[in-house]
Amino acid sequence: MPELPEVETVRRGLEPWVKGKKLKRIDLVHKGGNRSSTFAPLNAVEGAKILDLKRRGKFLWFQLNRDLALVAHLGMSGQFLVKSKKADDEKHLRVRIDCGDRKNEIRFIDQRTFGWVAIDELVEEDGEKIPRSFARIAPDIFDSKFDATRFKGKLTNKKSAIKRVLLDQTVMSGVGNIYADEALWLAKIHPERLANTLSEVEIKALLTAVKKVMSKALKQGGTSFDDLYINVNGESGYFAVELEAYGQEDEPCSRCGVLIRRIVFGNRSSHFCPNCQKNLKKSGAKRV
Repeated sequence: MPELPEVETVRRGLEPWVKGKKLKRIDLVHKGGNRSSTFAPLNAVEGAKILDLKRRGKFLWFQLNRDLALVAHLGMSGQFLVKSKKADDEKHLRVRIDCGDRKNEIRFIDQRTFGWVAIDELVEEDGEKIPRSFARIAPDIFDSKFDATRFKGKLTNKKSAIKRVLLDQTVMSGVGNIYADEALWLAKIHPERLANTLSEVEIKALLTAVKKVMSKALKQGGTSFDDLYINVNGESGYFAVELEAYGQEDEPCSRCGVLIRRIVFGNRSSHFCPNCQKNLKKSGAKRV
C-alpha cells in the first residue's frame, strides 16, 4: 500500500495541474472508484474551484471553494495520472477529472479497487474546517499539527508491540509496513518491543528515524516494487534500492553484518536485525 512518501509524491505531482483550476467535469467511470459512504455524488462539486491540494497521512484533499471536500485514498494500487484526453481508457480507469485543460485530464486508475475518490462533509478541528475523513486520523510527522509530546503520551499507554502502534493511524498517520520497519531499524528498536517500555530517549530516536526515513524516501519519489505505485507521470519511485530492513530477509545488516530476519505478527511481516535491534519485551510474534 502506498505510504506517506508515495502519497506526498503524487500530491506534489498533481498540485500544479489542479490548484487554482475549476472542476469542469468529474465522471465516475466505474462504481468501484467511489467510496460507498460518499457524502454526495462526485458531480456535486462540478464547477467548484480547487483552492489547494492537501494531504494528511495517506489521504488527499482537494480543498474547494465550497462547504464540501473532494477526498481520495490510493488504497493498495490507486494511481492518479495526467493523460491526454485522446488516450485510450485504461482497463482499470475509475474516475475521470477535467480541470479545463484543452489537452489533458486527470485519471484515477485502480487495479485492486481498494482506493477511492469521494465527497466529504467538512467538520471542525481546532478552529479549522477539515474533511470528516481527516478527523479520524492523527496528523503525520510532517504536519504542523503533529505533537511529539502527545505522541509520547500515547505510547506510554500502549501495551502493544511498537510496530503495531506505528501502523495505528490514530497515533501517527502515514506510516505503513515499509517505513515502520525502516524507522525501527534506524532507531535500533525491535518491532516486538512493547510501546510502553520505550524510554524517552528511544521515543525521540524513533521519531527522528521516522522523519529521516520518510524524507529520504520522498527525495527518491517513494518506493516501487511493481507498476502499481507510480507518480502522475507514470514513473516509479527508487527508494527500494536503499531499504535496510524491509524485504531484506537473509541479507546482511549494513551496520553489523548479521542476517536480517523476518517475523510475522498481526498478519504482517516485520524485518529486523537480531543483533542491532534486541528485544527486551516480547509480544508473541511467530518466527519464520
